Amino acid sequence: MQGHVVGTMMSPADLVAYLIGWNELVLKWLDRDDRSEPVDFPETGFKWNELGPLARKFYADHEALDWPERLERLRTVNEQLVSTITDRSDEELYGKGWYGKWTKGRMIQFNTSSPYANARARLRKWLKALG
Repeated sequence: MQGHVVGTMMSPADLVAYLIGWNELVLKWLDRDDRSEPVDFPETGFKWNELGPLARKFYADHEALDWPERLERLRTVNEQLVSTITDRSDEELYGKGWYGKWTKGRMIQFNTSSPYANARARLRKWLKALG
């Protein structure tokens, strides 16, 4: 299917690695913030206009995992993310800006639920093309 960088292709395994990568990155942001350490958005060495190369990094970070391991890792990291969000108050999530004008809750949403929605759309398009 079409990759996250224009003109590239990716596999379903890469797509799962992409979701793992975003979930782990958001957990990293929250952990650093919890320890009052600076958060390097979106990731050290990447800018917001470099999300394609960041996606390729996520693919590479998880290339050693086979399909069942990737699915388990995605399930585990997703559970961790849901747990840490559930443990936070509405005030912490939405009461003040965290990254510019964006609250912590909105940053979490932008960088977790949006990649999942993108993944679903890519998979539907890919499956439709397969017939």
